[in-house]
Amino acid sequence: MTTDPAGLERHHEPPYLADVQVPARARVPGLALRIRVPGRKVQRLLAVAVLAMGLGITAATTVGLLSANHDRYALDAAPARAPAPQGQWAAAPSEAAAQRVPAPVFLTIPAIGVRTRLIRLGLTRSGALQVPRTTAVAGWYSDSPRPGAIGSAVIGGHVDSYVGPGIFFRLRLLHRGDRIYVRQANGRLAVFRVNAVRRYLKARFPTSEVYGPAPTAQLRLITCGGTFDPARGSYLSNVIVYATLTT
Repeated sequence: MTTDPAGLERHHEPPYLADVQVPARARVPGLALRIRVPGRKVQRLLAVAVLAMGLGITAATTVGLLSANHDRYALDAAPARAPAPQGQWAAAPSEAAAQRVPAPVFLTIPAIGVRTRLIRLGLTRSGALQVPRTTAVAGWYSDSPRPGAIGSAVIGGHVDSYVGPGIFFRLRLLHRGDRIYVRQANGRLAVFRVNAVRRYLKARFPTSEVYGPAPTAQLRLITCGGTFDPARGSYLSNVIVYATLTT
């Protein structure tokens, strides 16, 4: 996933994480989408419209939502479940077989309605993690282990943009025990079970926990979260889902 851990370019421009240099294979401080913020006149019109409609928006959810033109969708709306994919489950890999695990091609998270192909994410010339150019897909960091291999595989995606929710908009709604399905290139499924969902300030991003070595096959899903800062045009935190391969 060079870098202020909070600073991504807008999703429609050449994306990169902007300026903390970290060691190779563990140098990604997290995702943070910078979104367009309407001017004061537009914000006032949006605020008047919300009041006229009688919507009860709490102070916590108001921060960043109106300024990012998010009045068209609700953070706490019930997610539509996606069907679990069918197919043979991948076996737990041995250390010797780790390099033979097929590449990931598709991600399904039934509990929050996520179904997306997976693109490959590498590093930019400045040593930062590339991010998807669109909010509609997620990406696997190809310098991390393949999902289903021993180690911490990393998949990142945007939470939203100025036009609406992103692929990981509801990531924070996952719970311990929810399943995550990664379709491999050979058609088999690497099935993970959620262990924890955590939120961290970008300044305290747990790099070693996310990108460091792990003794078993694990998965990390990363997106933005917490409070939206209109002045910076980005969220102040990251949401991280920790999951372990189910056999």
